[in-house]
Amino acid sequence: MGCKKDRSILSSFTRALKGFREAIPVLLGIILLLGLFETFISEKMIASIFTGNLIKDTVLGSLVGSISAGTPISSYIIGGELLKNHVNLFAVTAFIVAWVTVGIVQLPAEALILSKRFAITRNILSFILAIFVSIATVITSMLLQ
Repeated sequence: MGCKKDRSILSSFTRALKGFREAIPVLLGIILLLGLFETFISEKMIASIFTGNLIKDTVLGSLVGSISAGTPISSYIIGGELLKNHVNLFAVTAFIVAWVTVGIVQLPAEALILSKRFAITRNILSFILAIFVSIATVITSMLLQ
């Protein structure tokens, strides 16, 4: 009985390793694309997109953050620069939330690994929730001041 269980565990481990090996080129491509985005899209370019309209800026912040996904640490730095360039807090918060939660660049890898339906559903929900979370966050911070 133990021998059969050991073969099953070994077989599962082998399949998982094979799946990971197949995903490495896609994951490497995503890492390289994220590096290019962070290099070529400056904070000033992003700040020039925002007009001052709260609703439009919040949706745009979420959209720009979705397209230029990255690490939380870089989003805080870019968010600080956006605030210095007089981009409103709703847009910056939406940008930061979408930057970290929505992954248009990672979508092909996520679809390959987790399924196309799951990846698309998760990204759409994350985009919509980024807008609502930013509004709730800013309103809450205003009420607490």
